Amino acid sequence: MNEQEIIEVAREAILITIQVGMPVMLVGLVVGVSIALVQALTQIQEITLVFVPKILAIFFSIFLFFPGFTIIMIEFMERLADRIVGIG
Repeated sequence: MNEQEIIEVAREAILITIQVGMPVMLVGLVVGVSIALVQALTQIQEITLVFVPKILAIFFSIFLFFPGFTIIMIEFMERLADRIVGIG
């Protein structure tokens, strides 16, 4: 592999990391902002109130999106293995 191929693999790995991480992070963001809004409207200033719903939502989203994540990772690994072997 030359430098150009290494840069291409690194770029693709970064993009896949973003693809896999973004849905879960967005779920955490939406749940966190929603609970913060409810806290602001009701004037409940309990700090720990955010953590349990956010953790449950993140675990549920990981469970929900996991099949898609595995497909993305398997396709990347197949392309990477083909490059190592020299097919692609």
